[in-house]
Order: sequence, then C-alpha cells, then structure tokens
Amino acid sequence: ILAKRGEIILSIWPHLVQIIAEDIGPGISDIALAMQVGYSTAPASVRQMGFGAGMGLPNMQKCADDMQVETVIGEGTRIVAKVNL
Repeated sequence: ILAKRGEIILSIWPHLVQIIAEDIGPGISDIALAMQVGYSTAPASVRQMGFGAGMGLPNMQKCADDMQVETVIGEGTRIVAKVNL
C-alpha cells in the first residue's frame, strides 16, 4: 500500500540524530502488528521484487534509542526516531 506523498526530515545535533518520516496515505491499521518482524501488507507482486519484507519498522525500532509512531487511518503516518550520540 503506497502513500500519496511523503517526506523525511533528518536533524543532527552534537548529542542526537532525529529522523522524522511522515506521509499522506492509508495509515497503519494495527501498529503493534506492523512492528512484528515479517508482517507486511505489500501484495505478492511487490514482495517478489524484493520489497515489503516486513523489516522496515522493526529495524528502525531496533536501531533507535526512541521511536514513536503516530497514525490516523485514511490520513497518514508520522514516525519520529531518535538516536543518541
């Protein structure tokens, strides 16, 4: 499922890196499920191309010191990930 539009904002400070990923799209219906390794809503045709493996959000959470996911169904999703330096 693709978003209509999205942007990524990267901010770097001496003590912190912050990544904000925000889109206008369908939203995430079940955040807890989306955080599980291997869970994907991508159709088979997309997975056959090597995308939609269900690793994006789990890998982000694994690498971040703090991660927040906010979503509104039918409007979009905002993810804020922070890495302490």
